[in-house]
Amino acid sequence: MTAPRFAEQLNEQIGNEFAAHQQYVACAIHYDALTMPQMAAFFYGQALEERDHAMMMVQFLLDTDCAVRIPGVEAPKTDFSSIVEPVELALAQEKRVSEQIFALTRTAREENDFAAEQFTQWFIKEQVEEVATMNDLLTVVTRAKDDVNAIEEYMRREQGGEGADPTAPPVAGA
Repeated sequence: MTAPRFAEQLNEQIGNEFAAHQQYVACAIHYDALTMPQMAAFFYGQALEERDHAMMMVQFLLDTDCAVRIPGVEAPKTDFSSIVEPVELALAQEKRVSEQIFALTRTAREENDFAAEQFTQWFIKEQVEEVATMNDLLTVVTRAKDDVNAIEEYMRREQGGEGADPTAPPVAGA
């Protein structure tokens, strides 16, 4: 049985993941409008990942016979003053999500909810990867902010091709 306090927090996290999804769509649109297709594709992909994270959480709640509540989210930031700003925002967002996942893990431990704690472990691994990716991207975009082609070439060369993670939790509806 999933601890009620964990289920409540996980429902909140579903909203956080959907908010991250929308924010990444807004970042992608910003780069699409600047005719930066590699950056746009990267952020559209990140948006889909965040949506899938939310749906993994939905599936966990369904699998553990908990109520699922999809909270509303605030509108994302859509106006950016530079090509660097969306990546800065993305890095801050990933760091914030990491803290939220850590809080979920703490709650699972405090409640002796071993299944919930095991569920959060995949997300911890994922957040380490996401923060590292955004850190690297921020370094590249900051260094090459006056050379859009260099940024696009980096994205073409370095991103993508990872494939599905066989250890990922199941996605509801997939």
